[in-house]
Amino acid sequence: MTEGAPIKVAFFATPEIALESFKALIEDERFEVAAFVTQVPKPAGRGKKIVENELKKFAIARGIEVFEPYKIATEPEIIAQLRVIGADFFVTFAFGQILSQEILDIPACGTINLHASLLPQYRGANPIREALLEGAQKTGVTTMLTELELDAGAICLQEEIALTLETNSIDLAQKIAQIAPPLIKKTLLEMKRGALVPTPQNHTRATFTKKTKKEDKIINWSESAHKIHNKIRALVDNFTCQTTYEGKIVKILKSHPVAKNGAAGVVLEILKQGIIVGCGEGALLIQTVKPEGKGEMTAHAWSLGARVNIGDKFE
Repeated sequence: MTEGAPIKVAFFATPEIALESFKALIEDERFEVAAFVTQVPKPAGRGKKIVENELKKFAIARGIEVFEPYKIATEPEIIAQLRVIGADFFVTFAFGQILSQEILDIPACGTINLHASLLPQYRGANPIREALLEGAQKTGVTTMLTELELDAGAICLQEEIALTLETNSIDLAQKIAQIAPPLIKKTLLEMKRGALVPTPQNHTRATFTKKTKKEDKIINWSESAHKIHNKIRALVDNFTCQTTYEGKIVKILKSHPVAKNGAAGVVLEILKQGIIVGCGEGALLIQTVKPEGKGEMTAHAWSLGARVNIGDKFE
């Protein structure tokens, strides 16, 4: 690389949380994004149509070569093409596939991963969800050297994000998407000029995310209000927590724990601010819902239409 030449990068990502980081590198003359690697698109929605991700659309519009491996570690043709690029760095951000040592050894300066937590906390595929499920008061973004062991590489840079009881998974993903671009640029620039020495993780402090199952979205009213609330805000972006009223599913999109006691699952109060329901410990103010077959609405509006009464019980 000649003096002043841009840092050459191949960018590996799939979900939209990585889009702003991808754009930031493309639009900064200090970097050259020579290739984009993403997952093969899968059928989605009721019609099971193939929908291209936003990063791929952006890459194509900018004339960047796109690779879509089914399993990159076993596709020698793509690996050979990545070698030809002569990248300084590979950058990964929620790519969704495991890179082999053969691939990690290709870039001259290493592979840098953006991870949506303060490592070594929340290693694995669902760090945003896990932080909210646990009711964490902070999380963040980490850039790290990628190695074969899951999210175990040395830490380059980190930035913290404060969490409140109102933060949900959509809010947190948006915040991470905003924080990540300057963090990855600073990491690459300082790594390239030798001004940044990554710090090994303390593996004894590592925690790991768990896979969310479909049954996890069902609300168990015998749990504490805080636990139910954390689940609602953690799963709102995907599974969406739900309960049943009069035999019909009601998805709960927004809630808040309140200091009130009552029988689990029983409607204690109906207010303009929402419906207060008893839990195993404390109570939950349900603020926004999506009833079966209907759109999103306030819990109060739904309660009027569904004729919910104090003393009624959610199943």
